[in-house]
Amino acid sequence: MKPGKKRRKALVDSSACVACGCCVKVCPLQAIEILRGITARVNPDKCVGCGKCAAECPASVIRLQEVEA
Repeated sequence: MKPGKKRRKALVDSSACVACGCCVKVCPLQAIEILRGITARVNPDKCVGCGKCAAECPASVIRLQEVEA
């Protein structure tokens, strides 16, 4: 991608995440992991911004954000 282009990445509100693991199960690229059993973390190098995790999250604490590519 050219500099200045934007792409979507998933972000987790770790203060509200209940670490249920639903996002981990649906991520096609294994870009999400549960840390210390208390919150999910997205690996931005693996995330392609497909939105499956955000759609599946029962607590609605995952959102997609535009970031510089």
